[in-house]
Amino acid sequence: MRRRSAAALAALTTLTAALATGCGSDDEPDPLRGQQWAIDALKLPDAWGTAKGEDTVIAVVDSGVDPGHPDLKGRLVDGYDFVDGDDDPKDLNGHGTHVAGIAAAHTDNGVGIAGGARGARIMPVRVLGADGSGSDANITKGIVWAAQNGADVINLSLGESGLMARLLKGGVLNDAISVANGKGAVVVAAAGNDSTLLQPYEVDTPVLVVNAADRNGQPAGFTNFGARDAVAAPGVDILSTLPTYTAKETLKNTTGYGKLSGTSMASPYVSAVAALLHQQGLSPAEIMRTIRDTAVNPANDLKLGLGNVDASAAVQAAGKATAGEK
Repeated sequence: MRRRSAAALAALTTLTAALATGCGSDDEPDPLRGQQWAIDALKLPDAWGTAKGEDTVIAVVDSGVDPGHPDLKGRLVDGYDFVDGDDDPKDLNGHGTHVAGIAAAHTDNGVGIAGGARGARIMPVRVLGADGSGSDANITKGIVWAAQNGADVINLSLGESGLMARLLKGGVLNDAISVANGKGAVVVAAAGNDSTLLQPYEVDTPVLVVNAADRNGQPAGFTNFGARDAVAAPGVDILSTLPTYTAKETLKNTTGYGKLSGTSMASPYVSAVAALLHQQGLSPAEIMRTIRDTAVNPANDLKLGLGNVDASAAVQAAGKATAGEK
């Protein structure tokens, strides 16, 4: 078992200031939307005019999800808890709930925030315990189970739980990711938060690794980099959902919302973009290629990989590709 070190490495600090459910005027579609700088940086509003991720399931293989959260309730499909061995993947840590909200929180519902793939569904797969630790066996099972049970996109925001070290050793997770891809799922993984240059997975593993960028489009100080064909997405001061009850990340804040930083936050934004492309009919290989081909890195900054993800450009490229097939 490995424990997450993200609290120190990526400043995963819950902010408690004025983040209560539904705060803001009653006529605002999502009262906290103005604090979500990442949505605009990714050009998601432009992309939503074409695709919202309808008929797409994003598996959050993580610490579970708060099933009763007002911005997530009704957006969940059946999941599984590999920690306790039951079908109740309730989040006792907070990390998974935050990731889920970034990917696909309710949008235009008069409550809280907007999700990246506003039409997608979330499949909660709990592989990390209340303390944020998880075993290789459970993570591997969770990835394969998600693919076998209908996940179209699988998000692995596990850089803080030892995932990178396991992949470097060429462990079973590489095989699990390959199995999931073979069943039609796009696997998106956080690069990790050690400010380290590394190749975190076997070269032939079909995974889209995500580095973190700040609001200026520059690499986050904590982000790992160097993974082959990695991309970057916003990962600093990211506002999202948190459990409405006391958990590890909510000891001082049970408003249901908070800001965290890390590649764990960047990854679900890319998973959201993948969901938009899935709705457009692209295969896993086409989805990863389109996201990579439309990423922007004018200064060729190594820490950004191929560049910052552009959801609008990706959706436009996907539309042209599918139109060309007809």
